[in-house]
Order: sequence, then structure tokens, then C-alpha cells
Amino acid sequence: MRLEDVLSSRGRIKVLKVLLAEGQANITKIVKESGLNHGLVERHLEELVKLGIVQERRYGRLRIFMVDLRDPRVSGLSEIIRQLESL
Repeated sequence: MRLEDVLSSRGRIKVLKVLLAEGQANITKIVKESGLNHGLVERHLEELVKLGIVQERRYGRLRIFMVDLRDPRVSGLSEIIRQLESL
């Protein structure tokens, strides 16, 4: 995972911030909280899943996306985002 792949997109950061705050959420919740449209959220989630930062679970048609704060990459990103927002 390259840091610039994650932080190069405002939308990706917004999606990640929602998941860091919520722990897990479906696409509808992420769309509502991030202010992004559904298609954009889907694309950002696909990229974050591909990077291994976000996991996806399916329950029938329902897709739940989550982050694991025990993962050092996720906790590191969380800390970077928190530090940057406090500037």
C-alpha cells in the first residue's frame, strides 16, 4: 500500500473518515455521512478494499464495509488523518 494511493483523493479520505468514525457502515450510510454520490462512494470503497484497508462483508444483498483498527496500517492512517485535521 502506498500512502499517496490512499491520500490522493479527497473522496477516498471522506469515505475512510466515515468508516473510522463508525467502524462499519453500508454504502447508504457512507453516502449520507460523506456527502458524496453513490457511484463515487462505490469506486472509493472498491479501491480501499483493493488496497486492503477496508473489508467487505455481504449479507444477501446488503454490503457492509469495515475497518479494523487493530491493523497497524489502519491505525496509522487514522492517526495521520487525526493529526492533519488538528492543524
